[in-house]
Amino acid sequence: MKIPFLFSVIILAFSCSTPVYDMVVTVGGEVRADKLGATLAHEHVLVDFIGAAHADPVRHNRDSAFSIILPHIEKIRDHGIKTFVDCTPRFLGRDPLLLKMLSDATGMHFLTNTGFYGAVNNKYIPEHVLNMPAEAIAAFWIAEFKQGIDGTGIRPGFIKIGVDGETLSDFHKTLVTAAAMAHKATGLTIMSHTGKASLAQEQIDILEAQGVKAEAFIWTHAHLEKDMTKHVEIAKAGAWVSFDGFRGNPEEITELTEMVVNMKKNNCAVKLLLSQDAGWYDPEFPDGSNYQEHTLIFDKLFPELNAAGITDADLNRFLNKNPGKAFTVKFRINE
Repeated sequence: MKIPFLFSVIILAFSCSTPVYDMVVTVGGEVRADKLGATLAHEHVLVDFIGAAHADPVRHNRDSAFSIILPHIEKIRDHGIKTFVDCTPRFLGRDPLLLKMLSDATGMHFLTNTGFYGAVNNKYIPEHVLNMPAEAIAAFWIAEFKQGIDGTGIRPGFIKIGVDGETLSDFHKTLVTAAAMAHKATGLTIMSHTGKASLAQEQIDILEAQGVKAEAFIWTHAHLEKDMTKHVEIAKAGAWVSFDGFRGNPEEITELTEMVVNMKKNNCAVKLLLSQDAGWYDPEFPDGSNYQEHTLIFDKLFPELNAAGITDADLNRFLNKNPGKAFTVKFRINE
């Protein structure tokens, strides 16, 4: 049968069209999610704890910080890590240009963020922000994504917020609402310093009320919640569960191993992220003497996980497949 000319043109155009891939935004630009490689999903190269009133602009010397940080990054590159998610938010020492320097020097991908960190009684929130409506806060984050951060042209790859307390304060509810608004405008995943499952659930409820699915949310520091049934419950609701605090002591190794095994046993391995929240250069320690290596997870935790039945294929999922999906820029919205 002869194919009509118009039909043949349509078929040819479709067959020659560029494939659509999931993309992640790094400090060097967009990268295919399936090309990120092994990823540490929650780390820091630099943190400044002085507080919002004094932390912007940054206080550190970028070149000095770079020279101290670089050898630590090279060590994890030698462990096969290809991507580093830097979770330092604005007013805590965020420095996209420093991350770009490290990326250029190592050939690794680095992600930075937009957002505000409300934990520690809002120490890292400028006073004027405390009175801003969610719409105004979201507009600032959206602008950083669309225009780049502070004229650098570097765009954030995710939204980072932080909450604490027994329940969410009014301002922390505003932060979560702003994050929902920003997600709907950008597709950026929302990572929240949280801890307790009850706070994670409160945030998910706010997101869903704003029309944003739980799968847009990373429950950071979920290992601080000791009730492992909550890890499973929130993962099955669609959110990402991140175990990302590790300093290598024996009790911690035992506890994290049990948590990871429990996630696998309950078919939630597909929603798990693993990292260690290590680093970091602190301007108060200009010699870098406080810096904690990013390699303990390989040296101490992974052997115990293997011994407990977590396979290399599982670890590949936690470090490779899951981060690529979690940080894909994608609208996760209820229609």
